[in-house]
Amino acid sequence: MDQTLLLLRKLVAINSVNPSLESGAAGESVIAEAIAAELRTIGLNVEVDEIEPGRPNVVGVLEGRSPGRSLMLCGHTDTVGVEGMRSPFVPIEQDGRLYGRGAQDMKGGLAAMIGAARNLVESGGLETGRLIVATVVDEEHSSLGAEAMVTRWHADAAVVTEPTELSIAVGHRGFVWIEIETRGIAAHGSRPKDGRDAIVRMGRVLSKLEELDRNLQARPPHPLMGTASLHASRIVGGREPSVYPDRCVLELERRTLKGESEELVLQEIRDILVALLEEDNEFEGSARLIFARPPYEIDPNHELPKVLAQVLRGRWPVSVTGASFWTDAAVLGKAGIPCVLFGPGGAGLHSIEEYVNLADVLTCRDTLSDLARMFC
Repeated sequence: MDQTLLLLRKLVAINSVNPSLESGAAGESVIAEAIAAELRTIGLNVEVDEIEPGRPNVVGVLEGRSPGRSLMLCGHTDTVGVEGMRSPFVPIEQDGRLYGRGAQDMKGGLAAMIGAARNLVESGGLETGRLIVATVVDEEHSSLGAEAMVTRWHADAAVVTEPTELSIAVGHRGFVWIEIETRGIAAHGSRPKDGRDAIVRMGRVLSKLEELDRNLQARPPHPLMGTASLHASRIVGGREPSVYPDRCVLELERRTLKGESEELVLQEIRDILVALLEEDNEFEGSARLIFARPPYEIDPNHELPKVLAQVLRGRWPVSVTGASFWTDAAVLGKAGIPCVLFGPGGAGLHSIEEYVNLADVLTCRDTLSDLARMFC
């Protein structure tokens, strides 16, 4: 079997569920060991940097024979959880697809970028410049790995090998997580004059949020990334059936476009709470920011996507698009590294049946190795 596909099977068989998402999860240490060993076998100079206990970034470097530009290939080693999956770490090949947790998100991309380094070494190395293969932890939660990596490594350009169906994605939306709390007064369920229902008051908030989401999605869309949006993610409240609930807490996610800051989003929510107070002077509610990540965008006319399109042409129809999901490209971009997203296709992101197209992994690999030759 092809070495890249053998590596892919090996990576999918490793449990690397993010421990920030699930307490006690395996984390990225075992997959980091496997990647470091593979990069050393290929002939790259390897550095392992433990970001948190048991959570190492691995960076491999291939130096060209003479000075030139540097290209980084970057991907994350963690996955989401496996609840509902039958055999998440048993890679199953069927009809040109490889099934298993992380196959598409994003061990297919990891195998492709490591395979691209192997291609270069086996074809005589890199004539000029430098290839950096960076694998990072924690993208599925807080991007601790990417945040740490960019403090130590820089490149003239980067490709983040998230699954894009072999399209060249020049950006993606950001997100903001906000917690809203409504407050009431606890009382016996038989005494309505003594109680105030925090859950019913959250219902008013939900109605306003639905209206805001409709307005966001009715706005003129970004040509590549569509519209902003929001959804209610989780809600808790109440004590028992015969008690008026004195507290209800809602967490929501707002997907953002370029120019929409976390401050703007938080103010949108606070404006809703002010309006509800004006309608009912007994209404009590507050909102706070939990976490946020900015959107990312590179000019489609930048040299990087143009050179990538040139290399891809003839192998696959060239399509320039935007990604709906957030990625570490925003972290790299903020650090001054121009990025695009480019990775294999498949299906089942974060679902109970996930797969990657094997032919896409090989196309991605060969495209990346040619990109490195041309760009560096």
